[in-house]
Amino acid sequence: MSITPNSIASSTELEGLLPLHPTAVRRPSPITVQSENTVYSDEFITSTFFNRGADVTVADGQFAVKPTVQPYQFQTKRAVSKTGLMMIGVGGNNGSTLCATILANRHNICWHTKNGLQQPNYVGSVLRASTVRIGAEPATGNEVHVPVSDVLPMVHPNDLVLGGWDISGVPMDKAMARAKVLNYDLQRQVAPHMAALGKPLPSIYYPDFIAANQEARADNLVPGTDKQAHLEHIRADIRKFKEDNELDRVVVFWTANTERYSDIIPGVNDTAENLLEAIRASHSEVSPSTLFAVAAILEGEPFVNGAPQNTFVPGAIDLAEKKQSFIGGDDLKSGQTKLKSVLAEFLVNAGIKPLSIASYNHLGNNDGRNLSAQRQFRSKEISKSSVVDDMVNANRLLFKAPDVSKSGKTDKGEHPDHIVVIKYVPAVGDSKRAIDEYYSEIFCGGRSTINIFNECEDSLLATPLILDLTILTELLTRVKYRKVEPGVEGSFRPLYSVLSLLSYMLKAPLVKPGTEVVNALSRQRNALESFLKACIGLEGNSDLLLETRIW
Repeated sequence: MSITPNSIASSTELEGLLPLHPTAVRRPSPITVQSENTVYSDEFITSTFFNRGADVTVADGQFAVKPTVQPYQFQTKRAVSKTGLMMIGVGGNNGSTLCATILANRHNICWHTKNGLQQPNYVGSVLRASTVRIGAEPATGNEVHVPVSDVLPMVHPNDLVLGGWDISGVPMDKAMARAKVLNYDLQRQVAPHMAALGKPLPSIYYPDFIAANQEARADNLVPGTDKQAHLEHIRADIRKFKEDNELDRVVVFWTANTERYSDIIPGVNDTAENLLEAIRASHSEVSPSTLFAVAAILEGEPFVNGAPQNTFVPGAIDLAEKKQSFIGGDDLKSGQTKLKSVLAEFLVNAGIKPLSIASYNHLGNNDGRNLSAQRQFRSKEISKSSVVDDMVNANRLLFKAPDVSKSGKTDKGEHPDHIVVIKYVPAVGDSKRAIDEYYSEIFCGGRSTINIFNECEDSLLATPLILDLTILTELLTRVKYRKVEPGVEGSFRPLYSVLSLLSYMLKAPLVKPGTEVVNALSRQRNALESFLKACIGLEGNSDLLLETRIW
């Protein structure tokens, strides 16, 4: 069964289903690049891009630098996939807010607030509400900026077909009310559309992985304890959703509660084969999120982890590589951590030495309740704590480098003291309070202290990130590449399975094993912009603005 935006069926008819079935719309890019490096056909945009870098040899304190250039070709399918988004935890704060706000945008529902009439929008979405510089007008020299979503053909949020699972069987209109995120007048108007969505699909529940205080919500479960049977059940759900809604692509997204970390055990979850065998044996260290990830990978659909736990154990990454399926994560970077990745980069790049970074949070939504359990908090603490590592490693003038002792052991080098505290305070609801202190060394032994208080509506920051991650993931499934080698005509290949280009929206970015993690927000944004431009044959961002600096 499917529902068009203009039809509302009874909740009885829709029990166990959550389809939103708009008519797919082809949205061509308004940008045409006139260059020998960019070729347009009815099916593809094919671009040639020159990846410029440098090889550096270090010897006796001297740096020998050899510039390098490697040409690549990118081939981007122009037709946007008819895309479904299946969320695990769809009845939670983020999931219900996302469904309600897409419905508000799709039906142009306006609502009254104490500040006046509010229209629906996608403010907070990088793709829908921010711009990228593509050049300048030759006559005036004025810079030209376009929406990021115009650089390449992308799914519009209104066109997403929504579905998902939840351990709570509360119908979606009631889930929205339970979350207490949206303004009452919006809830009142969108409630009939939310009610038409019925109940989420039954989910899987392993009590050891989330806080005990979540047990009361767990009334909508796939029966039994056989993890292989659970895997097949989830795979069947994905297939049915895709078939029923005639979809080209389904993005599976974890926006449920934070789990504890899974133990990495040789022979259990360290390889693809061992992980699949561990599922067949219903091993205790196979988490729900890993099981969902494996289901998506085996179905050839992308999986994005929006929570901090180690869903992508080595065996899951190995499986994604073998199946050439796409995965991305971890943990939505919405407020405090995003600010930290900016401020820490600013301090270090300014030659100021952060000595300590202390972050305190309190919030009262169900996420905060779950994080009040120590093992679940530890997952969040890990994802928040590594955010300044690459800034520190980039400046060994300020921070002592790691030292290899005579025994062969390497210390971690000098690093700011970094503490993260999260407390559950029910009274503040979804309105999270974040307090940060940055204590730094300045000139000649001086000290500087920066204190920041940040109050934010948690789910209203997170929801646009889910949309961006979903839309960007779909786009990346349509991009292929090949190296340009003299005398060699190689075939186009999909991108690497771990979608590190999603890093801008994630606290603990998952990257290709053996490569460095970049947390600095400006570098993540520049990488994303540069890649999108490369796919249409444009060079990356240049702030040299040479024409303004010469006669």
